[in-house]
Amino acid sequence: MNIAVVIPALNEEAALGPVLAAIPRAGDDWRVREVVVADNGSTDRTAEVARAGGATVVREPRRGYGAACLAALAHLRRDPPEVVAFLDGDGSDDPGELPALLAPILQNEAELVIGSRVLGEREPGALTPVQEFGNVVACSMLRIAFGVRHTDLGPFRAIRWNALQRLGMRDPDYGWTVEMQARAARLGLRGVEIPVRYRRRRAGTSKVAGTLRGAWGAGTKILWTIGRVRLGG
Repeated sequence: MNIAVVIPALNEEAALGPVLAAIPRAGDDWRVREVVVADNGSTDRTAEVARAGGATVVREPRRGYGAACLAALAHLRRDPPEVVAFLDGDGSDDPGELPALLAPILQNEAELVIGSRVLGEREPGALTPVQEFGNVVACSMLRIAFGVRHTDLGPFRAIRWNALQRLGMRDPDYGWTVEMQARAARLGLRGVEIPVRYRRRRAGTSKVAGTLRGAWGAGTKILWTIGRVRLGG
């Protein structure tokens, strides 16, 4: 099974190289065909580091996590993989856990796999109190709206390409991860969580949890997105 790995990145020059080097490239029945770094308007050497690490660079100057992911998917659509995995480029996700993330899909047990930071091991301070509270609220809303049980909206995830295309993803910023989970639940896709390790970011400051404005914007957008998808939007 061929896999594409998507890494949205904004000014991740210091952390991105080790992240790329740590991505496993093949298993018994899968291989990473391509790593796509979606450069979201970086002002540092993120693109150069990505190319040096063997990644394809797709530029998306319009700021937003979802916008970067959508740009990467537009690139992949020319020659679609069978599975797409997403992870952050700041070193907080452990790329070495990619085989565990892919396993439920390879075993035909799921179409969407979420790496749960809540269920896994975490470095002290890796998840801020704001993030933990937001997870509880968002996951509670997902359960109320769609009857699904999640513990996290973690960025480290994998999904079959054909399932991803059915979702019709379009959120350009903070709502991307919860939109995927909400749309998957609405369509009845098989989704599971697995515990994953989560570390403090290796460089820079979080664009969401690092500022009050970012945390507030993410929180309100996540709740709005759940409501929109629940109403068929």
